[in-house]
Amino acid sequence: MTAAPSERVTHLALVGPTASGKSAVALAAAEALGDVEIVSVDSMQVYRGMDVGTAKPTAAEQAAVPHHLLDLVDPGEEFSVAQFQAAAREAVVDIEARGRRALLVGGTGLYYQAVVDGFDLPGEDRELRAALYERADAPDGPAKLLAELSELDPVAAGRIDPGNTRRIVRALEVTMATGRAFSSFGPGVFGGDAPGSAVTTQGEPKGHGGNPLRVVAAGIWTSRDAGSERIEARIATMVDDGLIDEVQRLAAAPGGLSRTAREGIGYKEILDHLEGSVPTLEAALRRTAERTRQLARRQRMWFRRDRRITWIGSAGNPLATLPALLATWNRSCSLGDL
Repeated sequence: MTAAPSERVTHLALVGPTASGKSAVALAAAEALGDVEIVSVDSMQVYRGMDVGTAKPTAAEQAAVPHHLLDLVDPGEEFSVAQFQAAAREAVVDIEARGRRALLVGGTGLYYQAVVDGFDLPGEDRELRAALYERADAPDGPAKLLAELSELDPVAAGRIDPGNTRRIVRALEVTMATGRAFSSFGPGVFGGDAPGSAVTTQGEPKGHGGNPLRVVAAGIWTSRDAGSERIEARIATMVDDGLIDEVQRLAAAPGGLSRTAREGIGYKEILDHLEGSVPTLEAALRRTAERTRQLARRQRMWFRRDRRITWIGSAGNPLATLPALLATWNRSCSLGDL
């Protein structure tokens, strides 16, 4: 059994919407602090080979500061929140053993809260899941599965987006495998369907599960216009850096891409283009930009509900936030706010 992180060590976190510059700021902060290692909190950076499209830290950046939770599985494999939670806990314990602190960095809200708040997450039944996905692929499959979920767990059915087949399947898998309603595991299982719902009005985690991580959290906030400009620039850079070739290579690999990996922003749109359902590359990139903007909006909604996060505005260069960020962390750690 993996040891639990220390209750005496205060770790750090940097969150915020996609393309806000978190990774660059985190790297600069780690170099300035000298006693932290970066823990990626990104649901797509766990996949090997998905580098360009996820803006994964480069080899040079990883050499400059130790990074954790990158390249955990092949893109043909499914990867769950529970697996991430366990891997993150192990990484934090390992970092503490070296007398250092973790700096959690990312924008995947569910993964972040699963680690920080110690959600009680259900296990997996992959055979049942595969059978449910087969049913989902049939005509009206998702609608029929949602209707079945409504009978078994009306609370979960009412909180899941009818278009989110993956979440519907997961809810049925857990309910059928455990005999316990998916919704009974608490708000942490709902992901983006219940942004911020695991946080009380005082900003403290609700008691679903245990072993919350002691963290001082800060976030980078950008205006929507500035964020949109950064998203467009990031996509253009990804294309220049070989995004199309990366998607082609991954799709052609023996394991291909799992259902989860195929939904990665940029990967899905390029795959749709390569497979013929999106006629032009330009149209695929426009869809990528729009979907990225939608993700950024959801991330803002998720994280702004957590009153434990101190927000630092970025009008232009995200690295300009570094002095305020370091001051916030140092002040909070000194006062023992958590």
